[in-house]
Amino acid sequence: MLKNRFFATLFVFMLLILSACSNGDTDTKSADAKKTEPKAEPTELILATTTSTQDSGLLDVILPIFEKENNVKVKTIAVGTGAALEMGTKGEADVLLVHAPKSEEELVTSGDAINRKRVMYNDYILVGPSDNSAGVSGEDTVAAFKKIFEVKANFITRGDDSGTHKKELGIWTSAAIEPTGDAYISTGQGMGASLQIANEKGGYILTDRATWLAQEKNLTNLKIVVEGGKDLMNIYHVMQVNPEKHDMVNSKDAEKFVEFMVDSKTQDVIESFGKEEFGQSLFIKYTE
Repeated sequence: MLKNRFFATLFVFMLLILSACSNGDTDTKSADAKKTEPKAEPTELILATTTSTQDSGLLDVILPIFEKENNVKVKTIAVGTGAALEMGTKGEADVLLVHAPKSEEELVTSGDAINRKRVMYNDYILVGPSDNSAGVSGEDTVAAFKKIFEVKANFITRGDDSGTHKKELGIWTSAAIEPTGDAYISTGQGMGASLQIANEKGGYILTDRATWLAQEKNLTNLKIVVEGGKDLMNIYHVMQVNPEKHDMVNSKDAEKFVEFMVDSKTQDVIESFGKEEFGQSLFIKYTE
C-alpha cells in the first residue's frame, strides 16, 4: 500500500515538472514571438507650413517627438503661408501650421479647415544694412517704410504671399505707399533665402525674429533697425484640413498633431527652443 502511494506521488511530481517545463517553453516562445513581431508601418501625415518654422530649426526638434509617439512619418512641405493655405483648400495637405490670422479665418469660414488652435508667437522685426543708409530706428515700422521709400534704399520683399509678405504689404498700405521701382526687389523665396539676398544687396527686409536669430551669424552685413512695435506680433495657428470636404486627408493623425502642438509638454519644448543657443526663446508658447 505504501509502495503504491509512493509511486502515485512520484507520478504526480513528474507531471508537475513536465507541466512547468512546458509552460516555460510556451512563455519563451511567446516572448520570442513578441521580439520578432514586425512593427506596424508608420502612417504618413502631410504638413503644410511656413518656411520660418523650418528655417528656424523648430521642426527638427518637435517633429521627431510626434513621429515616435504616434508611429507617424510627417512629410513637411515648407512654403509661404498663402501657398500652404491653398494646399488646404485643395485637400493637398492634412494639417496646416501657418501665421496669417485673417487668411486662416477665411479658410475656416469656407469650411476647408477645422479645429484651428493658437500655438505660439514671436514678432516681426525690420532689419537693414549695417550702415543703416536710410537712417531708420525705433518702433514705428510705418515711418521707417516711408523713409526707406523716400530715399530709394533697397527693400527686399519675399513676394510669395507668405504670412510675412502679407504683413509687409499691410504696412505699405498703412503708409499709403504702393512700392515700385528697381529698389523694390522681389525674391519669390522663403525667409532664409530672402535674408541672404538682403545681406548681399545691402537691403532692408521685414522678417520674423526666429528666422533672424537662426540665420544671424551668416548675415554679417545686416542688423536690426526697427523692433518692438505693438503691431508686430506674429501669431501661429495649427488646424486640420476638413475631412468632410476633402475625404482623402489623414484626419486621424491630423487631429493628433493639432492636440500634440497644444499639449503642455510640446509647449514647453517650443518655449525652450533656442534659449541655450541664442539666449532667448525663438517662439513663445501661446495656447488658448
